[in-house]
Formats: sequence, C-alpha cells, structure tokens
Amino acid sequence: MKDKELSNWFNEYSIQEVEVIVPDMAGIARGKMLPAEKFISQSEMRLPESVFTQTVTGEFIDEPVINPADRDIIVRPDLNTLRRLPWAEEPAASVVNDCFYEDGSAVDLSPRQVLQNVLQAYKDLNMTPVVAPELEFYLVKRNTEPNMEVEPPIGRSGRQETVRQPFSIDALDEFEPVFDEIHRYSEAMNIKIDTLEHEMGTAQFEINFEHGDPLYICDQVLMFKRIVKEAAMRHNIYATFMSKPMQYEPGSAMHWHISVLNDESGKNVFNDEKDQETDFFKHFIGGLQKYIPESIVFNAPYVNSYRRFTRWQNAPINLYWGYDNRTTGLRVPSSSPENRRIENRIGGADVNPYLSIAASLSCGFLGMKEKILPGQPEDSNAYNLPFKLPQNLSSATDMLEQSEAMQMLMGDRFLQVYIAIKRYEYNKYFEVISPWEREYLLLSV
Repeated sequence: MKDKELSNWFNEYSIQEVEVIVPDMAGIARGKMLPAEKFISQSEMRLPESVFTQTVTGEFIDEPVINPADRDIIVRPDLNTLRRLPWAEEPAASVVNDCFYEDGSAVDLSPRQVLQNVLQAYKDLNMTPVVAPELEFYLVKRNTEPNMEVEPPIGRSGRQETVRQPFSIDALDEFEPVFDEIHRYSEAMNIKIDTLEHEMGTAQFEINFEHGDPLYICDQVLMFKRIVKEAAMRHNIYATFMSKPMQYEPGSAMHWHISVLNDESGKNVFNDEKDQETDFFKHFIGGLQKYIPESIVFNAPYVNSYRRFTRWQNAPINLYWGYDNRTTGLRVPSSSPENRRIENRIGGADVNPYLSIAASLSCGFLGMKEKILPGQPEDSNAYNLPFKLPQNLSSATDMLEQSEAMQMLMGDRFLQVYIAIKRYEYNKYFEVISPWEREYLLLSV
C-alpha cells in the first residue's frame, strides 16, 4: 500500500487512532496506540526489546543474551495486516508489525520472525506450506475471583448449560448474540472463518479457519482471539482459550491442518501424479512423530496445558497416526487426493499461533530432509495405547533445551530466552500451594 493509498484508506474510514501491535512470546498483542496522523507521517516506531522477555505472569527475565540496557528495536508495520478495529468507540485501526535492530537485521526474539525463518527454509526448497487451524474455546460466567471455579454462562433461556451438547444447533442459538457479534467483527477485519460448531465440552465451541499462508493465518488467529474475548465481554461473559479451564470438561485445542505446495507447479507435494501418497507425505509424518516431543512446549506452553492430555478426554496422549482417526495425535482427514493433508492435534488453544505452527512445520521439514519413516497407521482407539507425551512443563522444557534440531531451525538466542521464560513461569507456579494439598495433606501426613 503506497502513501497515497494509505491516506485515502484512513480518510475513507475516518480513522482516528492506530494500534501498533507486536505479538509477544505468549501471543499477546503488545505495542502502542498512535494518532492516525502520526502513524501516516512517521517512517518508523520503536519499542524496547524487553517486549519479548516478559513472562505471562508479568515479570521480565534477566538472561545473559539480553542487553541489560534494554535497547530499542525498530517497529515497521506489515500493511497487509492493516484492518479497521470494529469495536472501538472512535474509528480506529490495527496493524501487526515486524521488528528490526538498528543495523537492519530482523529481531531474532520475535515469534513472527521465527515463523518467517521457518517459512524461508521451505522457500529454499521451493516449497510453501498451507495451513488451516481449528480453534476451540469456552464461554464462561464472569470470573473475577481466581479462587472460584469456572462455570458455564447463562444463555438466552436464562439457564446454564449443565450437560454436554456436542454439535447442538439449539446450544449454539443460546449464545446467538455473541456469535453474531463475532461474525460481524470478523467480517469487518477480513478474517476468513469457515464453520462454527458446539464442541464436546459444556459451553465449548470451535471455529474453523479457511486455509492459507501460515503467517497470514497466524495474524488472523491473533486478532480473532481478541475478537472473541471482546464480543463475550460485551455480553457480560468471558471467553477463554485456557487449555483446561474446567476440571471435568475436555480441554480446548488448536488443531493444525497442514499441506505443502511445490512453488513451481503449485501442486500438493503430499500427492503424486497417480494420486498416491508421496515420500514427502510419509516423511513429514515421520518428522512430526520424532520431533514433536522435544518441541511440544510450543504447543503446550503452560503448566495448565498438560492437564489437557488426559486419556478419554478428546485430546491425544501419544503420537500415533491414522486415517480419519481422531484418537491419534496425528490424523489424516478424508479428502480428495489433491487436498491430502495432515492434522496435528497436539496443540492447545492457549498457544502462541506463530510458534505453534513454526514448531509443527519445523518437525515436518526435518522429517522430509532426513527422510524419516513413520510408524504404521493406527486403526484402533489410540487412547488404549501407551501415554507417549511429556507430562509437565518442566520435562518438556528440558527436552527443548537439549534439542539441537529446534535450535537450528528456531534460533539459539530465541530458544535461550524462551526456555528462561518457561522456567520462570513454572517456578512461579510451583511456589503456589494448591487447595488439593491443603485438603489432603495439611492434617493427614
């Protein structure tokens, strides 16, 4: 978008302010709000590098690879992401940004840049990944006291949803005003969502996105999470993407459907001229099976994330793969040959989308590069098979620290900072004495 086109766009919608957004390590939108005139006239903006060193608990880590002076980084908007902000009282816009150092090099701590680096590795092989996420979330009653358990909200009928209503149209209608707002906001921001359905949990829902470029899709997911939360709050309820918000309900996931195109032919590399599976397809699955465990922290980034991996709770517990088998961690959906794809079902709804898909694509890339063969497809119920995933954030972080493969694809300095953040968050969690400990240990041991 040229300067004149930009000015015309701002005039057309009478934009007064602009959100200058940088996705942080948690996938939270950080940045500044600028007057529209300043955004148009200013060639660049700045933020401290520490925007990428903040934990989800609000502290900043102190790592040797971080300059203690907390130097500025240069923030440059990706104008392809410029959108109107539909819920703002005054006409406003939002734009996602890339970050650079003074010498012009990209900021290696930026999750958006990490994904771009992984996509460049594919580009070097004349390949382009295509992805489509399925994102689950819960609607819940307002919860302003952390010690109170989360409850389902009150719908239009004036009653709580107390039993599970998977795929129920009537249960969707209970929250029609919220979903109408979500669709209106999404349309205004040109976010291409596909289908909406009631999921397995009580007041749990899933929205599917149309397939597209991974960076573009992640920008959409970033904004869509904000849309859902904003729409819910306008109806006096909360929307949560926490992986496991309620003890006896299934967790919320973000499944990724992944295929890869050849840049020259534009055809799916998972499908050959005879409409059969290719070696690329098999090796991609093999890479996911081998490398997901050591990169799982990008798809299960918090202590709560590992509560989702529970047998019989609609979440995978291992990395078997199968054809249209929803009990496996890796599923090959039924499709036409040209749309052959792999569904990675490991990620939770709480992920940073940029890092989640960067990790998945890295695993598949290494599988194709190293020609890793997968195990045999699984036809049975994989919940009956052994648990094969890391079971807590601490062990997952240890595995990431020892991973030479992830260090190569996602960057050594980035990993050092990310691992330090995860260790800090785990230690903060470990300081808290839970109600379970007080109930069963205080007077019993």
